[in-house]
Amino acid sequence: MLQDLDRVALLTTADALGALESGPAGLSADEAEARLGVYGPNAMLSHSVHAWSVLARQLRNPLLLLLLAAAAVSGLTGDPTDTVIISVIVSLSVGLGFVNEYRSEQAVAALHAQIRHTALVIRDGVPQRVDVVALVPGDIVQLSVGDVVPADIRLLETTELECDEAVLTGESMPVDKTAGPESHDKSCALMGTIVREGTGRGVVVRTGMQTEFGRIAAGLGERPGETAFQVGLRKFSFLLVRVAGVLTASIFVINIVLHRPFIDALLFSLAIAIGLTPQLLPAIVTVSLSMGSRRLAAKKVLVKRLVSIEDLGNITVLFTDKTGTLTDGRITLERALDGIGATPTSAGGVTVERAHLLGLVCNEAVVDAGKAVSGNALDVALWDGADDALMARAGAWRRVALRPFDHERRMSAVVADAPDGERWLVVKGEPEGVIARCDSIDPTVAASLSDLYDAGARVIAVGARRVTTMTTAAGSVAPAAVTMPSDADEQHLALVGLLVFTDRPKADAAPSLARLARLGIVVKVITGDSQQVAVKVCRDLGLDVLGALTGDEVDALDDEALGTVIDHTTVFARVGPETKSRIVRVQRLRGEDVAFMGDGVNDAVALHHADVGISVDTGTDVAKDAADIVLLDKDLGVLADGVVEGRRIFANTIKYVLMATSSNFGNMFSAAGASAFLSFLPMLPSQILLNNLLYDTSQMTIPTDNVDEEMLARPSAWDLGFIRSFMIFFGPLSSIFDFATFAVMIRVLHAHAAEFRTGWFVESLATQALVIFVIRTRRRPFWRSRPSAPLLVASLVVPLVGIALPYMPFGHALGFTHLPVEYYPILGAMIISYLVLVEQAKAVFYKNRAMGTPLAVPKSRQARRVYRRAARFTHRSRLQKATAERGISGAK
Repeated sequence: MLQDLDRVALLTTADALGALESGPAGLSADEAEARLGVYGPNAMLSHSVHAWSVLARQLRNPLLLLLLAAAAVSGLTGDPTDTVIISVIVSLSVGLGFVNEYRSEQAVAALHAQIRHTALVIRDGVPQRVDVVALVPGDIVQLSVGDVVPADIRLLETTELECDEAVLTGESMPVDKTAGPESHDKSCALMGTIVREGTGRGVVVRTGMQTEFGRIAAGLGERPGETAFQVGLRKFSFLLVRVAGVLTASIFVINIVLHRPFIDALLFSLAIAIGLTPQLLPAIVTVSLSMGSRRLAAKKVLVKRLVSIEDLGNITVLFTDKTGTLTDGRITLERALDGIGATPTSAGGVTVERAHLLGLVCNEAVVDAGKAVSGNALDVALWDGADDALMARAGAWRRVALRPFDHERRMSAVVADAPDGERWLVVKGEPEGVIARCDSIDPTVAASLSDLYDAGARVIAVGARRVTTMTTAAGSVAPAAVTMPSDADEQHLALVGLLVFTDRPKADAAPSLARLARLGIVVKVITGDSQQVAVKVCRDLGLDVLGALTGDEVDALDDEALGTVIDHTTVFARVGPETKSRIVRVQRLRGEDVAFMGDGVNDAVALHHADVGISVDTGTDVAKDAADIVLLDKDLGVLADGVVEGRRIFANTIKYVLMATSSNFGNMFSAAGASAFLSFLPMLPSQILLNNLLYDTSQMTIPTDNVDEEMLARPSAWDLGFIRSFMIFFGPLSSIFDFATFAVMIRVLHAHAAEFRTGWFVESLATQALVIFVIRTRRRPFWRSRPSAPLLVASLVVPLVGIALPYMPFGHALGFTHLPVEYYPILGAMIISYLVLVEQAKAVFYKNRAMGTPLAVPKSRQARRVYRRAARFTHRSRLQKATAERGISGAK
């Protein structure tokens, strides 16, 4: 029964339904299930995890491949034992990264599966919401503004339907759609495109990989743009490449000048270079992010793009809508007022009941058995607030035409025949827009409207006029039979009344806003509601409103002027889609990291342009597709959890970076010095790789580590200057103790080559593994910050393994030998001295640095003010905690 889309497009609507063996009532549930078994799920092959691609990323290191090649040459020309040992160690190192990254990606793929899209489908004659994956050819689908078209659909009915097909064609202009027999680009809506205007109903022709979208899906696999975190990671990698290149070349040259065998010198240099490179950094990042995504999923936050978690931790400004975020989102019809805002009478037929009645007539909700099953919140609230008698009266009206709601006009209109045969044009929408289309307005209306706004109410106006003539597209006057109302028709209205809705502030919104402020985040509100209502809600919740602008006032400013006022503007009201996006863009140009939270089709562009786009599971499909993060619960408290999680992940990632670069840089510096005066290699290539493997094994527990409270109080960002300074400052400190070890082994213990290598191996591994306890925190002494149990165990076990290796049966094969007993007290003294020195050096290094991590200091005055509040709060919290621990009460 699978049909050719071009052929079905040219059929009449009745023939198209016949060809797909469907009808106006849609398929039965049993038939839909049977067809699903035949055609399969309506899904693309996305978010799949391929083991080979993960493995390929682990092997992408050219130094690693060069080392293996050199080891193979060494095996062919000399002793194959080293080749086997190097190959085994490299395999274990690659396997460690592979296992962790593969498991993490599988966890992320499972989270993606929780993000669902639904479609409004007619089955058994009843409208119902079904998962788009369950759509089959023959299903009847209803489309409205904001929907992502869920399959290739032959349209049966359209009302000013326009679809954005840029995802398929690259064209920025939306395409008009019609239900008549036309080419498929006119009479079909294609999967993946977005309904920008109007409504439509159609029959599914193709699903899944059989759709036009499915056929070109491979060509749509563009890599998303880099986030700030990814840019920092890439620049950091370039820094390491430069450092490793210089030091590796120097060590290689030194060994050649000292007439050491070429292959031995090459193997040693390459092993040192690999030791400098934090090979597990990708795995550490992926594991951290996946662990964070699982923790957030448990708190009803689904992460579509892993790296966005860390960008979420970096945000300094959050733009959010009002409904459902600051308010309950349960919009209810509180009351209706007549056209003069006074107690209504039946005079002239203008009554409160008539305002509600015409609100039901001019309504886009999908209604089944008197119950609204789909539609925007205000339309649904009108049906929920109507009794059976009023519903019956509304059902007696016959709708002739609909001009759907759009976000530019902010209103909708219908042409409908009353039960008495009179034809009416009814307009419903934003009060200012409807009132502007009315001929005469009682002076009390403006005062009533202002009072309602001041009380925090949401208001919709209803205007109407009898229809005798309507205007055609050409501008000529035509009989009333012309169906579609135009701008010219929506004039000379009489104000029927005002519909007053309530959406009360959330009980937990005020604490959530306070928590975001303590995290140094400025919250700003972008809403389609009136300025007075938005300001009232914000102030009721304790949000400091510095200023407010309407969309028209924003549009009157150029970017430079907007940039000067945006820092002290908290509320943006009556804002359209393009203006939202522009506000976000200008705020980013001010040097802030911006998150935008929205759930409507008019939010999609702003979601794309923000550093982090956030939507909700109940939002429109286009908003969820544009977002980086989807909330299962529209709650700012949950969002604050995400911010903290992002900062925690970044802090732990930086711990690994600082640890790995400083200790590895010190090892290279020590290797270069030892190579200059020793007659043998200071450590075998296989021993260097084994040291690196054991060290990395302990570092794999860093993602589980606890993070100090003060590290979470402010956003952080990559600072290569900070990392370079840390590496250069702390790296040579480890070299001091390496050289001390060399002196002990040569001067005191008169060690031969095997003993020297074993002694340095044990000392190097122990100091690297244990110094994490000092470097992981800025607190002094370091034991005031408690590490996680996995990190504590791993960091203590790995040095013990290093000490035990020379005494294991395979220790000799690795080039190790037993060490003199007197070496171990010396080793213990050096480890303690090293940790004490690093603890003291830490105080010097951080003396003029904030928080101990690279920080992103916001540029806006409002953000800096919030930062100062956060700092004061953190200081008070620490002070209160300290006094409580000492049992002191009443301290100020």
